Amino acid sequence: MTTKILALTDALGNLVRFRLMPGHRFDTVGVPPLIDGIKFGALLADKAFDRNKIVADLNERGAKVVISQHPRRAKPIPLDVEMYKWRHLIENFFCKLKEFKRIAMRACKTDRSFEAMIYLAAAVINSR
Repeated sequence: MTTKILALTDALGNLVRFRLMPGHRFDTVGVPPLIDGIKFGALLADKAFDRNKIVADLNERGAKVVISQHPRRAKPIPLDVEMYKWRHLIENFFCKLKEFKRIAMRACKTDRSFEAMIYLAAAVINSR
């Protein structure tokens, strides 16, 4: 079995919240609980998160939608290209997280210990 990590970072690329998901689930299933109760001005994401339900939820919150468009989208949403360039901070966070061998190899046997390793790694990353 594989495990996916869905992470929400702040504007500086620091971890705010994350969620573990089974590897066979769609990433979009974990978005509503991940962003629930958090205020933000914009959500930057890649094409995997280009879903009408997510876009509608973000519009209700008044958050700016900065999601790369799926090529087959019927009604394209304008993309702020300058703001989208900052998505690399999220990718950088995952690269830093994978520097920790136990996380990169998914060495922990339980979700709880894997979550603890992610929290510990995020604390070390933030302290650098």
